[in-house]
Amino acid sequence: MIALNYVQWRRFSDVIYKSKIACENSNYNICDHFANVGKMVKTGDSKRIIEDYKLSRYACYLIAQNGDSRKKVIALAQTYFAIQTRKQEILESDYNSLNEDEKRLYQRSLTKKGNNSLNQTAKNAGVKNFDKFHNAGYKGLYNGETANDIAKRKGLRYREDILDNMGSEELADNIFRIVQTDAKLKRDNVKGEINANNTHYNMGKNIREFIARQGGTMPEDLPTPDKSLKEIEKNHKIHENKLEVKLIKDN
Repeated sequence: MIALNYVQWRRFSDVIYKSKIACENSNYNICDHFANVGKMVKTGDSKRIIEDYKLSRYACYLIAQNGDSRKKVIALAQTYFAIQTRKQEILESDYNSLNEDEKRLYQRSLTKKGNNSLNQTAKNAGVKNFDKFHNAGYKGLYNGETANDIAKRKGLRYREDILDNMGSEELADNIFRIVQTDAKLKRDNVKGEINANNTHYNMGKNIREFIARQGGTMPEDLPTPDKSLKEIEKNHKIHENKLEVKLIKDN
């Protein structure tokens, strides 16, 4: 309310009401995005509860879109979201133009970044055995399979990275698991190694159930690519080196 330069709660609550309607009409659960968290305030010698909300990012977006655009800050917010939406469209267009190996390389970089963040969050939650923590997530997503089980099923060599031997769809499933687990550990302020492992397992299981409901292919049933990403990266470097040598000779 303050950030968007609203002075009266009555006027701002009207914007929230419109945003709730938009949320509901878009088939989203209002409570997931507009959590009622009434707070206690002191008025004179007494205390009373006033209306307040904890908003999701989506709720903030809806409020900006339904706010009074005559306010400069609202107009700026609406412009910001329009620009971000366009950026996302461009990113999606660029991604769709990639071939399968390029998509795999791109998504593998996302899993590395995601796991770095997840490891730090898990450490803050009290995780010490990271192999057990990551296996909990794999077990949930892969119907009980650990990382070693997945590697054996794929016919990989000892210590060969399973993520380097996944197609783009399977990598996307794992990115979803990694990012959502990281977010939930932070959001729920999960503490304790057992609780963190259970959170990771349940997130993997929930994503598996979501895939099933959508009629998707279970991750263990997706094909293993012929080449690992390590091989593809090696071939790219060899090709780049040959081009570099050719350019030097030509000059």
